[in-house]
Amino acid sequence: MTTVIRVQDRDTVSNRPIIQDDKPPSMGCFGWLIIIISIIITIGLLPITIFMCIKIVQEYERAVIFRLGRILDKKPKGPGIFFVLPCTDSFRKVDLRTVTFNIPAQEFLTKDSVTVNVDGVVYFRVFDPICSVANVSNANQATQLLAQTTLRNVLGTKNLSELLSDREGISNSMQIALDEATGVWGIKVERVEIKDVKLPIQLQRAMAAEAEASREARAKVIAAEGEMNASRALKEASLVIAESPSALQLRYLQTLSTIAAERNSTIIFPLPIDIIHHFTSKRN
Repeated sequence: MTTVIRVQDRDTVSNRPIIQDDKPPSMGCFGWLIIIISIIITIGLLPITIFMCIKIVQEYERAVIFRLGRILDKKPKGPGIFFVLPCTDSFRKVDLRTVTFNIPAQEFLTKDSVTVNVDGVVYFRVFDPICSVANVSNANQATQLLAQTTLRNVLGTKNLSELLSDREGISNSMQIALDEATGVWGIKVERVEIKDVKLPIQLQRAMAAEAEASREARAKVIAAEGEMNASRALKEASLVIAESPSALQLRYLQTLSTIAAERNSTIIFPLPIDIIHHFTSKRN
């Protein structure tokens, strides 16, 4: 019988390959003796032990079975019914549904030395139940703590303008960083979102004053452009009226009709100055 040897990883200190054996470790004579005794006891007390042997997991769950402290199979059990030995086997259920948690508000300095508070939300799920049980004591808690530190590390390299405008890019970079770190734990980070960015009150007032000043400047520019266009239009209208004196009288009548339409009790009638000069010249 041959044994297959494979290189799985490298040592982080010496950079030497870590050689692992694909052959499962033997339980030894004492281990097999305990298993045989457990099987005999289970068969002898069969009507009672049948309820201890049969276990059920839901569709969204998987069971990792340990026999004498060792993982029984490389593939988790479930969903449905599976059997365990009462005395030698134990199992842990792993939920495969997507889990969400809120990242507490983190206070940090941006790249341009501005203090901000940022919180977010992370969506993740377990894709390898065996790694989530064997490689980390508490996968959910470890992912939450790693998300907090990753949020501070990623946002600490951004300016305030990038933090306010490029939330999608920051979320993608955080997701990639978390996914690489949690892959050995059997965790898949599906989505990371930045919920709220809280700025200091003084900075908010300064930014509001700056925005208000810029809006007022744009309003003044627009008003000046309107005045310039209106003056040009009035100049063109005056040239047209100067060419035809009767057009001014028609404009007078149009103004009177507009005033009369509003039912005013007092109507001001414009009297041309030329008529007054005509009467005064006759008297003289």
